[in-house]
Amino acid sequence: MKVLANDGVSQSGIDALEAAGIEVITTKVAQEQLANYINENKIDVVLVRSATTVRKEVIDACPDLKIIGRGGVGMDNIDVEYARYKGLHVINTPAASSSSVAELVFAHLFGGVRFLYDANRNMPLDGDSKFKDLKKAYAKGHELRGKTLGVIGFGRIGQATAKIALGIGMKVLAFDPFIEETTITLDFYDNRKIDFNLKTVSKEEVLKEADYITLHVPAQKEYVIGKAEFDAMKDGIGIVNAARGGVVDEVALIDALENDKLSFAALDTFENEPNPAIKVLMNNKVSLTPHIGAATSEAQDRIGTELASQIIEILK
Repeated sequence: MKVLANDGVSQSGIDALEAAGIEVITTKVAQEQLANYINENKIDVVLVRSATTVRKEVIDACPDLKIIGRGGVGMDNIDVEYARYKGLHVINTPAASSSSVAELVFAHLFGGVRFLYDANRNMPLDGDSKFKDLKKAYAKGHELRGKTLGVIGFGRIGQATAKIALGIGMKVLAFDPFIEETTITLDFYDNRKIDFNLKTVSKEEVLKEADYITLHVPAQKEYVIGKAEFDAMKDGIGIVNAARGGVVDEVALIDALENDKLSFAALDTFENEPNPAIKVLMNNKVSLTPHIGAATSEAQDRIGTELASQIIEILK
């Protein structure tokens, strides 16, 4: 049995697969050569992250392929229903990266309320000559404690983000059309636990009441946040998108930043990925990361071992 990890896989995943007698190939195959490579090398399993797509044409061209695996949550780069219709197993790791994404959201939030995204641009340029000016410019930060975090999309990652928010003393308002109520459990280092029972609210209430908003939704045909949603928000809030590019209208976002409707925005995903719009990249109110929400060593280890476990169970 052979596995092609076309976008890479952790060493822990490789070790688990090889221990089960499964060969792992980590060669990076160009998208246009993927089907040929799978057939020529008799690949049974192809693993992808977000860079490689497995669409109908690849599925049709590879009749001996048995499993398609996605290292992460969203599977919008795979024609999932068609693959299953053709008899393939399609697997992913929906829980493995939740904590990593949630922590990145708060890295952006903490940086946003204290202007780190801008200070880290300007201190290397002017820190030696304009120190007092910069100190004055960044001296009106805010605390997150006591503020309201709006969470749009309250699945695993949204709930993991809510845990951090509750832990630092924020109020959480969550919207999710598929979830009415859930229990968030905060686990502490000394084995103590506290349960919070949260009922979701309307999207309109989140937009109206939140001081900060974070999105955790799958790819959509329409914008989840556009001009109308920005208009419904409080003035001066911050927004984070570590979900998918295209769920936020970036033209409306830049307009909201320039009109001070938003105090800052933080983007880990982009509409035109991997070539984000220059207006987004150059705006001095935007905190930027290159789609690294799940890119921690811990998350990648969990993803690798979870994929390996599922593959072994299916193939054996």
